[in-house]
Amino acid sequence: MMAPDAEAVVTANHADPSCADGDRTDAPVATRRPHSHGLLPSLQSLLSMLAVALFVMAFTVQPFRIPSGSMEPTLLVGDFLLVEKQVGPEAWPHIFAPLGEVRRGDIIIFRYPINPAMHLVKRVVGLPGDRVRLREGRVFVNGRALDEPYAIYLPAPEDSYRDEFPRMDRADPGVDARWWAEMRTRVSDGELTVPPDNYFVLGDNRNDSEDSRYWGFVPRAMIVGKPVLIYFSLNDGDTATPGQPEASAMPGNAEPKPAGAPSTWLNFARWDRTFKVVR
Repeated sequence: MMAPDAEAVVTANHADPSCADGDRTDAPVATRRPHSHGLLPSLQSLLSMLAVALFVMAFTVQPFRIPSGSMEPTLLVGDFLLVEKQVGPEAWPHIFAPLGEVRRGDIIIFRYPINPAMHLVKRVVGLPGDRVRLREGRVFVNGRALDEPYAIYLPAPEDSYRDEFPRMDRADPGVDARWWAEMRTRVSDGELTVPPDNYFVLGDNRNDSEDSRYWGFVPRAMIVGKPVLIYFSLNDGDTATPGQPEASAMPGNAEPKPAGAPSTWLNFARWDRTFKVVR
């Protein structure tokens, strides 16, 4: 005898006591059909998930990868960042925390003013209206030295333009010509004044970073967002970001591997940096 389907109830014949022996009446019982399974429902679910992911990527967060050592030790070559994007109405809720205003000390992702097709990451040290200068590499804003525990000063040849900024008696070969001309109009008493809706940014690796000292301010409209999380870190400091021009991988120092470290397949990633909050 064939076993009944576990998902369905078939019609059964029940005896009616009022009928003669052998006489029966058919009493239909409600029938449940099996749940629908197949390719179409699965495809619909996949498309729904894809639509949600695209919405999140387009309006809230976006992944980026660090291609250079200019933000060491805060961000290393090979770090993958989740960046909360600075777009959309400010009333929209944000996933991690409200973006709010850009503040001094914030790390930002922005479009490179010289080539907007490229994205760079630096730290904000000068806000609109601030007076900025560097003395012996240390940053002074509005006449006061900044406390910058995140900044490092690796051994490097002496560079008066880099360390005594702004210095107008000579230009570094790496300085953008447009910026060199503009800077002369914004320097007074040895201090550079940040114009409205613009920011002065520096890399944490101060002796190995091409930043506002060399190409100028970051307009607010070019800020993409703020990195909030390192979701993965690939231990391959010499590899540039796929699909990004090599020019964006400015000179930097990849994190060296410890001498004599075992070469195993686990070494391809820096597991201790996974899910690290960016500050």
